[in-house]
Amino acid sequence: MKDQLFSEITTEKFRDPLVTAKGEERAVVALTNPETLWFNTGTLCNIECVNCYIASSPSNDRLVYITADEVSDYLDQLDDRNWGVREIAFTGGEPFMNPEMIEITRRSLARGYEVLILTNAMRPMMRKSMQSGLASLVAEYGDKLTLRISVDHWSAKHHDVERGAGAFEKTLTGMRWLRDAGIRMTVAGRTVWGESDAQSRAGYAALYARERFAILAKDTGQTVLFPEMDESVDVPEITTACWDILKITPTSVMCANSRMVVKRRGAEKPAVLACTLLPYEPEFELGKTLAEAETSVRLNHPHCAKFCVLGGASCSA
Repeated sequence: MKDQLFSEITTEKFRDPLVTAKGEERAVVALTNPETLWFNTGTLCNIECVNCYIASSPSNDRLVYITADEVSDYLDQLDDRNWGVREIAFTGGEPFMNPEMIEITRRSLARGYEVLILTNAMRPMMRKSMQSGLASLVAEYGDKLTLRISVDHWSAKHHDVERGAGAFEKTLTGMRWLRDAGIRMTVAGRTVWGESDAQSRAGYAALYARERFAILAKDTGQTVLFPEMDESVDVPEITTACWDILKITPTSVMCANSRMVVKRRGAEKPAVLACTLLPYEPEFELGKTLAEAETSVRLNHPHCAKFCVLGGASCSA
């Protein structure tokens, strides 16, 4: 069956945007139901994780801080294009490294959007200015604001392997503050520990119960478990025939319902990308405006196959 679906293992995969290495027509995804507009707030981060897909670190500024005015410009474009987006989401790097993060969030909430911020809940978020800003935002907008916390594993042993000794406890300290401040939390974990899905979720459930976190471990939207994004691992190419055989539709793939805005170091203006997972790939840069970003996307990258189609993953809330 798989021979009907996918190309044979070859070093020539993901070279041609139109056809696979086996000569089959590559799958394409149209922007059909935009629900989330993502912003990368900058690739600087307070820590350097072992397997960070975007290589964020205290020294990586390939994507620089986006400003509140630049975000507002794209919110205006959303109105002009009538995309119907419900959610504005922010990732990094560590978003709370961006000095305008509170103002950026406030402007997005004030437009009526739900806001999702991906964070490690460590020292940048725990600065007094950020705590005060978050408290003000939740007082005004309540559950319209969600923070998704990176908790790679429910145990300190595995989490700290990825993020450094003591990182787990520092993240829990931030989560306890968010809990007490009444700020809605979800969690992003990883599936690389040799556990079944049920085992992983049982571990998170025990953690949540122990810490009195109002997060559901069995809810895949509240506890999101992501596959590892390793470009060196062989994955199949996705052809147009895959949709029917896998019994999924192109509309279920992330690039059918979202786009991401980034600001590259040295660039005059931000750019719009097809995907949150591919910030450095020129092929997936669609233009400077949302109008330009309404084009279709060819699934010409290993992440498209493993993470989005076969893994069925989504980055939105």
